[in-house]
Parts: sequence; structure tokens; C-alpha cells
Amino acid sequence: QVHLVESGGGLVQTGGSLRLSCAASEAGFTLNAVGWYRQAPGEERELVAAITGFGSPYYADSVKGRFTISRDNGKNTIYLQMNSLKPDDTAMYYCVDSDTQMWGQGTQVTVSS
Repeated sequence: QVHLVESGGGLVQTGGSLRLSCAASEAGFTLNAVGWYRQAPGEERELVAAITGFGSPYYADSVKGRFTISRDNGKNTIYLQMNSLKPDDTAMYYCVDSDTQMWGQGTQVTVSS
């Protein structure tokens, strides 16, 4: 069964950077519009960024100017470049395919102060 796979999370210091990736587990499943969500313990899930099939981005106010979402259609992969990370960015990050509402298992991002 096809599912989404996130990668690239880890532990960084405040001000550091990470790049998350989101890809389908099997070839032949084309990602269209994709969103990146995050959820911290005890908090509601938050839409961080999204990208349409044509590459138009959306960003939450909390990450504007720091995060960049992009896509490589040749690799069928969506990226989330995260710069100037803050402790408030600490959360599990998930990608979701908007057409099918297929979610990945998540990748943990931890920003130390």
C-alpha cells in the first residue's frame, strides 16, 4: 500500500537549519498538492506550509521568511527548507497529499535553546 515517507528531521540548535523531504513510498503515485503540518505535544496540529501542483506556496505567519516549500517533480518529492529555527518550531512534522488525504508517519524536529 502506498504511503508517504518524511525524512530529514533531527536535533539542531537555535538558528540552525534542516531540510525535510516528503516522497511517496512507491513509484507511480504522483504527489499533487501537498501540505506540511506540525504538532507539538499538547498542541493542536498546525498547517505550516503547502504547495500546489503548479508550485504556488502557502506559509503560516509563524514561519514566513524562514521556511521555504518546494517541489522536484522529477523526483516526485516535496521539500521543506527550514532556516533560523527556534525552540517553538520543535514538533513532529508530517506531510499530507491533499487529493488523497494520505499522511506520512512524521519526522521529529527538535530545536534546542
